[in-house]
Amino acid sequence: MPLDINIRLSDDDLRPFIKGMHELEARMKDGNPDQIIAAAQKQLAEYRNSSMPPFIAERLGSVESLIAMARDVGFGLPDADRQRVLAALAYLADPQDLIPDSVPVLGFLDDAIMIELCRHDLRHEIEAYDDFCAWREQEARLRGEDPAALMVKRVDWADARAAETIARMQRRRRDSYASGAWKPTLFRVS
Repeated sequence: MPLDINIRLSDDDLRPFIKGMHELEARMKDGNPDQIIAAAQKQLAEYRNSSMPPFIAERLGSVESLIAMARDVGFGLPDADRQRVLAALAYLADPQDLIPDSVPVLGFLDDAIMIELCRHDLRHEIEAYDDFCAWREQEARLRGEDPAALMVKRVDWADARAAETIARMQRRRRDSYASGAWKPTLFRVS
């Protein structure tokens, strides 16, 4: 018999998680990013090979995105953002976090909460990375190349997005003029 339980955590409830994350960030400043990523990948594989509760399984895609983002040289995550991603991965890779993972079912509860906090705090980075990956795949298809082998950078993606935005603005302007509903009064349009 499945049972749904919704828990609302207040700011006071979240303080131990936030404090733990800040302490971990301070401790890992000089940590090896490759070791942190490898430990997170190992923990992710262990999660996948265990009979984890669905509430953690549903959140693992976000962890995969964080790992991919941290490893992706083409995306070139700025150092401050990279440190935040690495801190999130370091917390998730630590089996002795707030609730040790060895505690049946509940051991993953703090990990699920931390993943949700990280997804919330890093949502803009995750969305940008997902957009970058989709664009890179599209570019690879257009060029007939393997997306993994395509060496494009975030700056290329940003330039493409800027050009796309300008083209959309110009298209909307032309369409509004063509409809006859509005004519420019201040500027001439050729």
